[in-house]
Amino acid sequence: MKKKIMIVDDEQSVLEIVKAIFENEEFEVITAESGQNCLNKLETIKPDLILMDMMMPGITGRETTKKIRDNPKTKNIKIMFVSVARLSEVGLNELKELNVLDYVTKPFDNNDLVRRVKKILND
Repeated sequence: MKKKIMIVDDEQSVLEIVKAIFENEEFEVITAESGQNCLNKLETIKPDLILMDMMMPGITGRETTKKIRDNPKTKNIKIMFVSVARLSEVGLNELKELNVLDYVTKPFDNNDLVRRVKKILND
């Protein structure tokens, strides 16, 4: 059974690159170009992991994650943040509160990203 990953990012180029990386690794990949688009898709799709961009217009990655956690149907989906933003201590505590399992900064190393995703999915 292929593991399903949802990539949420407002940059089309990032969606395409990350999708290609994980399809290459035999994952099923769903993309969403906004937080709202992600929430809409989660009504019918249950990914094993969401790679969430933090900085998006409209609903941010943090707000989207809060909504996912507040919904009984989606609250247990594994989430990993991928962002250009560097995190402060406050940010790291917030990740724990939101039960975000990992945090990768862009630009990322493809092999490192794949390794970290596989680790989360195998835990």
